[in-house]
Amino acid sequence: MLLAPPAEAATTAAPGNDLSWPQCGQTLPKGQAFAIVGVNNGLANATNPCLDTQLTWARASKGGTGQAPVALYVNTANPGKAGSWWPTSNTYGGTTVPSPYGECTSGSYGAACSYMYGYAKAYDDANIRGVSNPASYTWWLDVETGNSWSTDTVANRADLEGMTAYFASIGARTGLYSTRTQWAQIVGTVPSSSNLYPLPSWVAGANSLALAKRKCSDAALTAGGKVTLGQYVSGGFDYDYSCI
Repeated sequence: MLLAPPAEAATTAAPGNDLSWPQCGQTLPKGQAFAIVGVNNGLANATNPCLDTQLTWARASKGGTGQAPVALYVNTANPGKAGSWWPTSNTYGGTTVPSPYGECTSGSYGAACSYMYGYAKAYDDANIRGVSNPASYTWWLDVETGNSWSTDTVANRADLEGMTAYFASIGARTGLYSTRTQWAQIVGTVPSSSNLYPLPSWVAGANSLALAKRKCSDAALTAGGKVTLGQYVSGGFDYDYSCI
């Protein structure tokens, strides 16, 4: 678990930036302390067409905070029968996956198959999107109401747990990105038994650096986590203040 010191002890280094497919072809910021690059093209089953270019930009990050100089974020969703693909078993990528929700079966859209859907999307993110050495990154799970979700918060939580389980299986770290309102609507309360419970939070919703700094003292998305990043928007780009 990443632990954040009190807000007043946070770094005074330059902020970081996060970006993805909407910034394709744009002149990108310079001098960022760290960078978080979106792997997908706005949907959980698509690839950012500028991923290679943006990762090259990200590697110029200067450091100076407790954040990794380069991290990744992925779009998440739990579309059920509305999706272009949905699991019918606990096997994916040649592996039979142990699940705390039991067996996923054809025509089921509850927690068991949601867990497998999340596992499968994380597998794809790490293996077919062009990310080299995926285990070396922190993978932030972008949880927003703009994507497709079940009305069952337990199934949605299972979906994110499946993603986290896959990333953990390759030795990668995971974090959670959302606003408290969107998180509550999609996921609800996370029990201490969940693998999401201790994960760090990256909290959105600020429109200035000062307000992003205040996010460091906010409650995390899960009761066992800590806020380690506050996001704010300036000049058409997303900026991120490190609480560590």
